[in-house]
Amino acid sequence: VDWLEGKSRVEVEAEGIELSLSIEGRKFINSDGKTNMPSGEVFTSPVEDSLNGRIRFSYPSYQGGRVIDGIELTFRDGRVVEASAELGEEYLNNQLDIDEGARTIAEFAVGTNYAIDRVTGDTLFDEKVGGSMHLALGQGFPQAGGTNKSILHWDMVTDMRNDSRITVDGELLYENGKFVI
Repeated sequence: VDWLEGKSRVEVEAEGIELSLSIEGRKFINSDGKTNMPSGEVFTSPVEDSLNGRIRFSYPSYQGGRVIDGIELTFRDGRVVEASAELGEEYLNNQLDIDEGARTIAEFAVGTNYAIDRVTGDTLFDEKVGGSMHLALGQGFPQAGGTNKSILHWDMVTDMRNDSRITVDGELLYENGKFVI
């Protein structure tokens, strides 16, 4: 989190992922076991209108007692403009229309708990998988600078352990599921 302070632009590349977002003026938080268990993630609320690109989530998502799988999202100016899923697409789109803020980016995070090495079906564990990344839609984190309001906060997780890169202001931060700084 110290290295990320004062940085402004994040680029994420992997199979099925091409994203660009702003973290300018935002605070990254190290989930270190004091408020969320299990712990193990570094997260922020990106600038709400900054996320552009597309992502296909490799892990199923569990929301409202349902399994939604094969989720693909396209973002323009921080909002989901296209959403599909192989399983649960109707539910996905219903949730994204639940209120005005539900389609807006709320969180960008990297899972850092390498003791959790596989998806469990419990989002509190899955979002911490070492070598994963997740985005959330809906309610942002005021403590990180987030301003979006929604009754939704939906974390969606993807594997980043193969052929992936996260660069920040043009410098490589993360590659193939590991920090390189």
